[in-house]
Amino acid sequence: MIIKKKRIVITGGTSGIGYEMTKQLSPHNEVIVIAKSTDKLHTLGQEFENIVGYQADLSNLKEVETVTDTIIKRFETIDILINNAAVQYTPTFLDNNFVYENISREVTLNFTSVCSLSYLFLPALLHNHKAIILNINSGLALTPKTSSAIYCASKGAVNIFSQSLRYQLKKTNISVQQAFLELVATAMTVGRGKNKMSAQKAASKIIHGIEHDITDHDIGKVKILRLLLRFLPAIAKNIMKKY
Repeated sequence: MIIKKKRIVITGGTSGIGYEMTKQLSPHNEVIVIAKSTDKLHTLGQEFENIVGYQADLSNLKEVETVTDTIIKRFETIDILINNAAVQYTPTFLDNNFVYENISREVTLNFTSVCSLSYLFLPALLHNHKAIILNINSGLALTPKTSSAIYCASKGAVNIFSQSLRYQLKKTNISVQQAFLELVATAMTVGRGKNKMSAQKAASKIIHGIEHDITDHDIGKVKILRLLLRFLPAIAKNIMKKY
């Protein structure tokens, strides 16, 4: 698929990987960005052309329903839906700074909203030419680390959901894809890990995967992780446990 003159919805498009995808896609496409911060959406609209911003907290399903309804009423069709927005809380259940209320927020934002957006945007995605639902995922969907148990579980759930939805939509015009990322340098990963992939490079590789119709796109070190899980699973799991 050549990504030109497409209408693309990106969640979490005001920062990190989402921002870089918006930056790279907006010159030749119409990009609809859903994000929590009204100020960041305003700045994004001033910075780039072909951007339409909508404010919504995707951890609140009422706001998910409202924003999708508003977008569908304005736009007849959508060519690509990129479910990118996510949050990760690192405290373990035993840490004093673990916040119980964040369990629901993390699951809703990282998983439930992905399911909801994929369903609610179906009327706009089902048309007579190719459309794509792309779920941004992580190597942690394949095997977890010790911290961020809810994040790891939510990403694992997105992986299974994406595969099942792919089966359901097989006879339609919609392709369901995933991009599995290694650790990327964003606000979410500050203070964690070394030799991280830049958000700009991650965005470029994600877009390359869309253009080449890669169903499950392993980016960076995730390729090695998947091989290790196949041939040396115990070693792979031990490495990721300390990730």
